[in-house]
Amino acid sequence: MERLHLLGVALGLACLAGVNLYLTVFVTGLAINQHWIALSPTYQSLDVLGHPMIITIAGALYFLEFFADKIPWIDSAWDAVHTIIRPIGGALLAIQVLGHSSPAFDVLVVLLAGATSLMTHTAKASSRLLANASPEPFSNIGLSIAEDAAVLGGLALIHFNPAVALAVFALALAAFVYFLPKVLRAMKAKIWLIFRKLNLPANLGPHESLPIALPARLTDVFSRQNVLGETIAWAVPCLSGRGRRIAPNLFGALVATNEEPRKLVFVARKGPRGFAETIELEGAAISRDPKFLSENLSIVPVTGRGAKYLFIFPRSDSTLVEQIAVYLRERLAAPAMTVRESRPEPVAQV
Repeated sequence: MERLHLLGVALGLACLAGVNLYLTVFVTGLAINQHWIALSPTYQSLDVLGHPMIITIAGALYFLEFFADKIPWIDSAWDAVHTIIRPIGGALLAIQVLGHSSPAFDVLVVLLAGATSLMTHTAKASSRLLANASPEPFSNIGLSIAEDAAVLGGLALIHFNPAVALAVFALALAAFVYFLPKVLRAMKAKIWLIFRKLNLPANLGPHESLPIALPARLTDVFSRQNVLGETIAWAVPCLSGRGRRIAPNLFGALVATNEEPRKLVFVARKGPRGFAETIELEGAAISRDPKFLSENLSIVPVTGRGAKYLFIFPRSDSTLVEQIAVYLRERLAAPAMTVRESRPEPVAQV
């Protein structure tokens, strides 16, 4: 039972350190220094956190983090710097909790504590990166306050019942591991959009024609879907946003064919064989929705019933997305026979 309590305190502090290391150390040290809590002999090794110098440094660093955490993009830069600091800090806190234990148990807990801190840090950093997609600062301020409240609540739970704290943190980490693939895809997508926005100027001039070159890594995926040998009218790389049977944040391409002007195909790499989904445009409304980091193409049913789709393009492709929206509206407005008869001559794929 004693080791279970030790494990609960060690991993609990490591988990909270991944969210806010400085607040965890500052509040714990201040509580010890001011005798708000009385350490049992089992946890006397934590007495060092009550040293005035440690409290002062942790408090000063938390003061900086308090403001950096509430400013869009500054918070993500701060998280990037702390990708190494927080897991190391969490592992050191776990070592301090253990005091003089067996070497094998120490190594096991340090490894678990470092991994725990890294996972909670990743969860925090990814949520901030997603929140920064909107230019308003209120989501960042709300997340920062919620994180600080979670740290304070977690410290109280560790103090009153370490075993329950261990169970709660284990459930939270299990949920994070379950959603980890989606979280990593979302982070990768946001980083890609940020990179494109910072490094590519907006393409404001109209394109002579929509691109027809399908990315090489998706050629075989489209070929397996294209059993009738349809020719490509245009193919544009994009990200999936939402849609029936389409997972969000997949890197792929939106493809239109000459033979089926009222259908689109979204192809992406997901698994060894890739992924392809045909999208029916009949009865749909097409719109372009500019966002802070991206240009979104929305395909929604006019009647309100049916599948809704969203595809995400870099902000620099604003003109290209508008041309795609105009192209699709024209095809939907034209009679079906007219569309088929007036299709352009097939162009060889590049």
